[in-house]
Amino acid sequence: MKTRERFIEFFGLKRSIIGILSVVILVEMGERMGERFLPIYIMALGGGAIAVGLVNALDNLLSALYSFPGGYLSDRLGTRRALLIFNLMAIAGFLIVVFAPRWEAILAGAALFISWSAISLPATMGLVSRALPKTKRTMGVSLHSLTRRIPMALGPIVGGFFIYCWGERDGIRYAFTAAIAMTVLAIFLQQVMIEDKPSDKSANVEKNPFKLMREMSPSLRNLLLSDILIRFCEQIPYAFVVVWAMKIIEHPVSAPQFGYLSAIEMATAMLIYIPVAYFADKAGKKPFVMMTFIFFTLFPLALYFCRSFWALVGGFILRGLKEFGEPTRKALIMDLAPESRKAAMFGLYYLMRDVIVSIGAFGGAFLWQTSPQLNLFVAFGFGVFGTLWFIFRGEDLRKS
Repeated sequence: MKTRERFIEFFGLKRSIIGILSVVILVEMGERMGERFLPIYIMALGGGAIAVGLVNALDNLLSALYSFPGGYLSDRLGTRRALLIFNLMAIAGFLIVVFAPRWEAILAGAALFISWSAISLPATMGLVSRALPKTKRTMGVSLHSLTRRIPMALGPIVGGFFIYCWGERDGIRYAFTAAIAMTVLAIFLQQVMIEDKPSDKSANVEKNPFKLMREMSPSLRNLLLSDILIRFCEQIPYAFVVVWAMKIIEHPVSAPQFGYLSAIEMATAMLIYIPVAYFADKAGKKPFVMMTFIFFTLFPLALYFCRSFWALVGGFILRGLKEFGEPTRKALIMDLAPESRKAAMFGLYYLMRDVIVSIGAFGGAFLWQTSPQLNLFVAFGFGVFGTLWFIFRGEDLRKS
């Protein structure tokens, strides 16, 4: 019994935490089965590089626009009711993809489901912040990040198998059909397991993001700026990584092989989450976030030299290492946010970051049309600037 209690205490496994982790696995498993192959699906339906870039830009823009309302609704309605709304939105998006196989319709469906993680993340982080003491927040966020990597690892494998069996069109439609069933089950689990605080309609929840922006500390602003530059590095080539691997290189990989590469990336991330969380809760946060930014920066440069499956295995291991300090960064945001407005401030951070980054994501399509190699080298340059900014201007959590 003591061992069990120690295990629960070490990982912070309260009932609500288990409930939210179950929801994350189910919804993201459904989404990732098809989302990673959307660029291939769009091209199969007649869309070109601009359409692929538009979906990636839409993901970043809507992630930004959804983040603040997601945080506001969580603070206002509570986590459980807010998640119900978000999950129904995702189901509507999945239905559009299943019943309207046109690339224009994919854009409409993606607007509803592709940013589920972004709109639900403030609610999830707010729940972690309420359910766990400050000394366990990095562990809680790490456990959430680790759990997310399970569907991110398995989803592309299952999606690749669907494509292998039924082709690029029907295979992805069947994958999204399965996603609908998983999301319905997630809705049931969240209503049963998540213990929510009563809704307080008189609570002082700030609706205006410009007013809330004044409460953002200088240390959080520096983190935001470096994060924006790093996300340019990530998002400029993001949608085209699958195209590079399956269409461009001298020895292209198959859809199942790309699924294996995604699984390798996620497995790498999962292996480092818990050790990093343990030490980050005891030591300063800056070294862990700095290492994350370095790995982000190196991936597009490494990808340029990956021209076969086994070379890509090494590249995707490097890509998995970029998660080294991501939970630490999220925990840092929550600690620096005002106590009564953590979900809203978290949403504001992502609103500001992703609105700007969506420009880079869409611009990546034009760079790709000019030259795939140019796309990768420009992304690397942004990573270098973002990392240097954080090294010289970023502050440690304990100093803040």
